[in-house]
Amino acid sequence: MRLGVLDVGSNTVHLQIFDTFPGSRPSPISNCKVEIRLAEYVSSDGLVSAEGIRRLRAAISECIQESRKSDPSEILAFATSALRESKNGNDIIARINSEFELDLQVLSGEEEASITFLAARRWHGWSSGRLLMIDIGGGSLEIAMGVNESPDLALSLPLGALRLTKGFLVDDPFSKKSINHLRDHIDEVLEENLPVLLQSQHADLVIGTSKTLRTIARVASDWLGGDIDHIQLDRLTRMIPKLADMTELERAELPGVSKTRARQIVAGAIVAESVMKKLDIRELRICPWALREGIILKWLDWIRG
Repeated sequence: MRLGVLDVGSNTVHLQIFDTFPGSRPSPISNCKVEIRLAEYVSSDGLVSAEGIRRLRAAISECIQESRKSDPSEILAFATSALRESKNGNDIIARINSEFELDLQVLSGEEEASITFLAARRWHGWSSGRLLMIDIGGGSLEIAMGVNESPDLALSLPLGALRLTKGFLVDDPFSKKSINHLRDHIDEVLEENLPVLLQSQHADLVIGTSKTLRTIARVASDWLGGDIDHIQLDRLTRMIPKLADMTELERAELPGVSKTRARQIVAGAIVAESVMKKLDIRELRICPWALREGIILKWLDWIRG
């Protein structure tokens, strides 16, 4: 069967088409991705602006038009932190569902972490043992850990790269004062919200699943050598000051860094470093599967009964 997965995130609207069936590995056949940075259009009072709604509708329309070339039998649509937290999110979703004949569902932060963990578990298999998954999105940070397909622990924290950049980092290059303020905030949130269980249990394998972490791994490999599929804490710590001292235009010229993500990669790297230090992680491995694959796998499990 041919299924589409529509991901309405804080950074992008992303519709990916897969060929798959129960028990199979989902095979991507087409991809439509529109960067809209929806989180930037959420006001201080928690409302998505009219311009943000317009950009969101245009992006969804573009992706659905593109998907018709592949003719999916169904589109599984979900939204994450930007719409999850906005005060007018429910109204926006109702309008989108009516206009595009979708069933766009909002995932809770814990659901987002758990479904991403499922994808990571299926990719790495049972032999990976106790798995620790880290995902840094535009609006939130998801962490999950466990030995089964459902994590023993799953949490979501408001430490997304776009959110933090918008809320804390100023000037170009970023001022050292704003970076220090950001570091203090991240440390405070982690200190207050990371469960003792997560900090005390050893993981056999630590994996990262987000575009942010893939980009960081790519830049670290280009600058410092090493595997493009791993992030090492010592290399990350050496890399961050250099990234922060660059202008946004200079970062946009780095390998794998898009213009729209050039501003937020610094915040993403600082979150990654802070989490790795807090949980005593020396190295993590990049996993190619993440939330969209998890949505497919969960749906296939459901129809198989």
